[in-house]
Order: sequence, then C-alpha cells, then structure tokens
Amino acid sequence: MSELGRLDAGFLELEDTDQHVSAGIGAVAILAGEPGDRAELVRRLADRIESKTRMRQKVRRGPWDVTAPTWVIDDDFDLGHHLVWAALPRPRDEAALWELVGATLERRLDRDHPLWHLTIVEQLQGDRWAVILSAHHSMVDGVSGISLLRRLCDPTTEDADATPGEQGAGDVLSSEGEGEGEGEGEGAAADWQRLLRGGLELPLRAPALLVRAPRALVRTARGMAPLIWNVLDPRRGSSLNGPIGRQRRYAVARVRLDEINRVREVFGGTINDVALAAVTTALRAVLLARGEQPGPDTVRVLTPVSTRSARASGRLDNRVSLMLPVLPVDLDDPVDQLNVVREQMGKLKHGGESGAGQTLVTLAGLVPFAPVAWAVRTALRYPQHGIAALVTNVPGPTRTQRMFGADVLEVFPFAPIAMRLRIGIAMLSYHGTLSFGITGDYDGAPDIALLAQTIPTAVRRMLERAEG
Repeated sequence: MSELGRLDAGFLELEDTDQHVSAGIGAVAILAGEPGDRAELVRRLADRIESKTRMRQKVRRGPWDVTAPTWVIDDDFDLGHHLVWAALPRPRDEAALWELVGATLERRLDRDHPLWHLTIVEQLQGDRWAVILSAHHSMVDGVSGISLLRRLCDPTTEDADATPGEQGAGDVLSSEGEGEGEGEGEGAAADWQRLLRGGLELPLRAPALLVRAPRALVRTARGMAPLIWNVLDPRRGSSLNGPIGRQRRYAVARVRLDEINRVREVFGGTINDVALAAVTTALRAVLLARGEQPGPDTVRVLTPVSTRSARASGRLDNRVSLMLPVLPVDLDDPVDQLNVVREQMGKLKHGGESGAGQTLVTLAGLVPFAPVAWAVRTALRYPQHGIAALVTNVPGPTRTQRMFGADVLEVFPFAPIAMRLRIGIAMLSYHGTLSFGITGDYDGAPDIALLAQTIPTAVRRMLERAEG
C-alpha cells in the first residue's frame, strides 16, 4: 500500500469536480497482421502484468478524504474487467478507428478496479489491427504512460530505451537540476530540495540554510507570479476556450522527423519548437475558418514539462511541471512563427515558470492532504479563460517494437481535456515519425480535422523555405 502523490490525487479531484471530464491518458498502437488466437493473447497479457504491481492495484480513498488516497492490491483482480475486443464497421478504415478512440476518451475508468483498460481492435484496413491503451492520469503522466505501453510489448534482448536527449523530442527538465542547465526555475526547485534535505541537519547547517532560504523564496515568487496570473487571467481570448461536454472527437497527423530535423538545421530550435510552430499555424487556420481574427495574445497553451529523473524512469506516477507559452497565431509565416516560438520557449525554460510549478508540487507534499485537496477543488471550479489548449510532447521508442508477436507500425498518443480547454494535442515520436493525437470536445471543437490537415502542411512550408 502506498499513497498517491499530490499531483496524482489532483487528477482524481479533476474528475470529481467536473462530471464532463474523463481523465484517461493513453495511446493507440497500430500493428501488422492479425491478433491471432484470443486465448494466446490473453495469456501473454496476463504474463506481462503478473509482475507489474501497479497494474493490479486500485485506489482506496481515505475516510472523508482527510488522508491521501492509497494504492492497494485488488484482491479480486480479473483481467476481464480490463480487456475488451472490438470490431470496426466496414470498410474498417482509420476514420472508424478514430471514432472508436473518441468514444474511449469519453468513458471514465472504473475506480472499483485498477485504473487501466485495453481494447483490441481485431481488423483494420490494410492487413492491420490495433490496441487502444487507456490509463487514468492519476496513475501515469505522458512519459510513464509510454513506459506502461512498453511493458506490454514483447521483451527484447537489446536495450530499446533511449533517454529523451537521445530521442530529440519532447522537453525534459530534470528534478535533480540536471539536463538543459540550471535556469531561474530549475535553481529555485533545487534550492527548495536542498533546504528540505538540509532541514534534517538543521543544527549543523543553519547558516547555509539562512542564506539559501531568501534566494529560494525570491526565485519561487518570481516564477510563480506570472504562472498564477496567466491561469487566473479573466480575459476571453477565443472560441478555443469554453465549456465542454462529455463527448469527444479524435484526429491524427503524421510528420517525418527527418523533415523536422532539416528545418531545425536551417532555422534552429528543437523538435518541440518546430512542432509548436506547426500547431500555431494549425490553430490560426481554425480561428480564421471560424471567422475570428487571431491576435498576438489570443492563444496561450498549457505545455507540460517532465521533471522525471533517470532514477524514476520506470515509476508509474506523475512528475511534471508546466509552462504557458503564447503562440504567435497573429503571424502568417510559419518561419516567423518558429522564430517567436523558439525565443519564447527558451525564455520560459530558464525564466522560472516550470521551476515554480515544480516547487509548488514539492511544497504541496509537505502540507496535510485535506487542505491541499480543498484548495485543488476550489481552483478547479474557477472558470479559467486564459488558456486555450493543451499541447504535450513525449519521446517514444526509436526502434520498432513488437506486441503480442506483431510489429508495432505506428503509435498515436491521446490526452484528456478539461477546465474549458476544448482541444488537447499530444505528440509522440516513434520510429522516425512524430505523431500528433488531437482530442477535441465534440461540440466545442468540431473542426479538429482541420488541425490534423494543417500541421503537416505547415511543416512542409517550413521545409520548402529551408531547402530554398
């Protein structure tokens, strides 16, 4: 039995606060051939999860929610609660698969059982089939969610894992102050960690703590102020922000990583910068199609940043901070958009926002659960207007994976939407491709197909400029 972290428990509060939200996060794996014998697949799945304790644990709430929820073994664990077989209507194409994913995103996971679910789609056009893995966000974040998917893959003799730096996709801020260097935010988080560790040796380290405490407070406040204001900003930016219902839509886009890398070679920036510029172009196209004129401060997006250290790479939990960049949707040229995105992301990474969010989570862990839960519920009821969409990027495996004896051809991620964010865009790199999984509110974002069409077009426009 172990307690959920404050951030993990926060996703339970998110569902409890808004009846329209399902906090499932996951991925769609498209595989070659056919799933084969059902009994054999079930046996392989049972073998995979036999040693995965978290996959056999459910959540137990504390009495009156005074104490934090805990993970406890489900003594009545039955794989039948977590596995279903599905068939697509003819012609069994990808459009039908994405409709099924949208329906999966609508359903809440059953808290009477471990918080994950697997759907086997038996036939997909083109001699393929698919696996839809959904897990509750209280159980995994983007990075650990891909780790969970990897646990279901067939074991290999070589190490197919690569660090996010080797992948070249996604933004990672180490909780140990490593990685991309210590910026303003990283320094504040590291200061608080030193202070907490140093508190155990207070008599010996009092002078050093007295020096570090003011510095940590200043850095935290400097990063926290814009972060809080951007969340609480009452101004309405666009139709991207608004009430959401229970139904979901899902669409995908594919971009080759070698095309993105060619753009980076010429114009600079990271894979994430190029991807964000493409998302900027796509969101601009949606606003224009809706008859809205995009302004310079119209679209602020929530961008999670992993704080997972190497030591925690295999743990199923949440270790993220966040940044809130403003996408330059007022600009028409995608290269101009890339330049602005690159500059802004560089400032945010070292300007304090991500470190302030990390520090806030760290400090919340020192406070009794009940007041933290009350504060989270209160904040979640606030109708925020300042954030328009979620955009998250997770590095995936570079080598081809196999699952249940079949090659994994493609993997598409999906993320939940909540708190008036009508669109969520999840990105995942796998085997030379950056895949975009786009979640939309059924009524509030009926045009996410335009996003999916525009993202590859935006990258091609940048590539043409780079080659020219």
